[in-house]
Amino acid sequence: MSVSIGIVGLPNVGKSTLFKALTRKQVDIQNYPFCTIDPNVGVVQVPDERLQKLAEFSRSKKIVPAVIEFVDIAGLVKGASEGEGLGNKFLANIREVDVIAEVVRVFKNEKIIHVHSKIDPENDIGIIETELILADLDAVNKRVQKLEKEARALDKEAIKKMEVVKKIKLALEKGEPARELGLSEDELALVKDLHLLTFKPILYVYNVSDIESGQKLPFSIPDIEGKDHVALDIKTEEDLLEISEEEKNELGAQSRIDKLIVEAYKLLNLITFFTTGEDETRAWTIKKDSRAPEAGAAIHTDFKEKFIRADVINWQNLLSAGSYAAAREKGLIRTEGKDYIVKDGDVVEFKI
Repeated sequence: MSVSIGIVGLPNVGKSTLFKALTRKQVDIQNYPFCTIDPNVGVVQVPDERLQKLAEFSRSKKIVPAVIEFVDIAGLVKGASEGEGLGNKFLANIREVDVIAEVVRVFKNEKIIHVHSKIDPENDIGIIETELILADLDAVNKRVQKLEKEARALDKEAIKKMEVVKKIKLALEKGEPARELGLSEDELALVKDLHLLTFKPILYVYNVSDIESGQKLPFSIPDIEGKDHVALDIKTEEDLLEISEEEKNELGAQSRIDKLIVEAYKLLNLITFFTTGEDETRAWTIKKDSRAPEAGAAIHTDFKEKFIRADVINWQNLLSAGSYAAAREKGLIRTEGKDYIVKDGDVVEFKI
């Protein structure tokens, strides 16, 4: 399945530098707002040591990792929801992604201008959230007007939608993002076509300086324990691109960029299963709790419709057995039916 993550934040917080560090793709990085006007897009491999081990086990000719698409979106400013800066364009770009990775500036550097002339992570987070809420409120108000007309004509579907939309409207007016409403699957389905920004999960990326990059965050944000986050020294991550693995080991320098990718993957509630053989070893991305036919659809839609059964073994058990033949003799390979919930790390062979 295709997964995209939008890198957002105020101007000059390190978004484009992070994008470069993630994708090793050169982008325009300048010390002024709006240097990134059109979103840069890069595809990044999901780090997974299991893939290489399975490929060696099968002597595979080809390795195909799971990937995430990162989109570098230009700086968002106060008033973006009303068209300030390049607001409308930026908000449209955010609407297209699955997850928002919000870069928050914590580092101090007088040579790099902060758009509000002070380092205040809590305020910066508040500005971005407010703009997303205001943009959603505008979309919801427009939808309410349309639904009211349809509801007056006793359209049952419109009446159902109206109840959910008004619930969302009330929350947004209180300054609460739609994701915190805890809507049911049925309610979410009714308003899916609204494509609300505040439904999207957020991963906060705190851009810290080298001396601050320990596990403990060097500042206080209300409810920080409830926020999915990772702290990175983004400039150091960029510098590490220029040196060899041997030099990194000598310096004791270790990149933490993979943590961001893994956390984003988790935030979307995704897992990985594998197929492996002499031709190729491949990682497949699916939603957690997917049944076997749904997992098979990641390979080809026919696998869902024509599913008969699946042979399944945990990747570690397969490697420990030494071969497929040995794994079968030990009874480690299970034959599963349509109701089997595929687990992270399963090696699966589908029968259709």
